Amino acid sequence: MKKKDIKILLVDDEPDILEIVGYNLSAEGYQVITGENGMEAVEKAKKHKPHLIILDVMMPEMDGIEACEKIREHSELSDTIIAFLTARGEDYSQVAGFEAGADDYISKPIKPKVLVSKVKGLLRRLKDKDEVADAIVKIGNLIIYKEEYKITNKGKEITLPRKEFELLSLLASKPGKVFKREEILDKVWGNEVVVGGRTIDVHIRKLREKIGDKSFKTVKGVGYKFVD
Repeated sequence: MKKKDIKILLVDDEPDILEIVGYNLSAEGYQVITGENGMEAVEKAKKHKPHLIILDVMMPEMDGIEACEKIREHSELSDTIIAFLTARGEDYSQVAGFEAGADDYISKPIKPKVLVSKVKGLLRRLKDKDEVADAIVKIGNLIIYKEEYKITNKGKEITLPRKEFELLSLLASKPGKVFKREEILDKVWGNEVVVGGRTIDVHIRKLREKIGDKSFKTVKGVGYKFVD
């Protein structure tokens, strides 16, 4: 995921914090949304669905702990990383924060470079989650385990030769997209051997026999697509 696509919600009732922290995160290339209290934190989290929320604890109208609890009530925000930005160092506030659903704490004051480094570390957790999600593809009754070179269809495990598996993984990565023959040859066979278009046809026929004929559609003169 590129930095320009990452949304960070920064919520603090101190204008100086919003300005300084917001400036440094924007300078790194992130999309920064700001709020001044817990009520705004909840509203803007639901509206923008940020990847990371940096939330002050002591704020008017609704404190950070309560805001965090309300944010975690929304399933679409369950994977959002929440870090508290606070000068409070008492153990009980940190415990309360973690119990409310926070992922980490950032103590202030904090130097801009240290803050940016901390944010990068938090956002790496997103990458880890994405990698796990990408390793398993679920389409209807079909589950593809990319790292294990294994698939199950309607609960039944099916073993595929390497090229059949890679061809299936490619087509199933974007159901409905028509993959041209040239693209299939390049991504599945590459420069390993010189193969012709008939090679693709043979592999598609074998996949139809094992997965189901209706899962693959031929687009004459173009290529193939996986049908969800």
